[in-house]
Amino acid sequence: MDTPQSKPAAPQVKPLEARMVPFAVIGIAVWAVLGLVLLAFHDWVSAHGHTRWLWTCLAGVLWGLPGLYVMYRHDRRRRSAS
Repeated sequence: MDTPQSKPAAPQVKPLEARMVPFAVIGIAVWAVLGLVLLAFHDWVSAHGHTRWLWTCLAGVLWGLPGLYVMYRHDRRRRSAS
């Protein structure tokens, strides 16, 4: 009679612990660059009724600032815990 052999336990995978501040900075920079590009073409943007895109870019930058603070705090706490 064959007895089934037990499989070896899989190694535990640790979560990726990447720094989060660069992601927030890159996001803010992308919104800022897009806003500046749209601002360079302000006449065309406003003539076609797409000025809300400028406001969206501004909102992306402004909402990114508190996000940057949160990511900075998160990274700092994670470093102090390890």
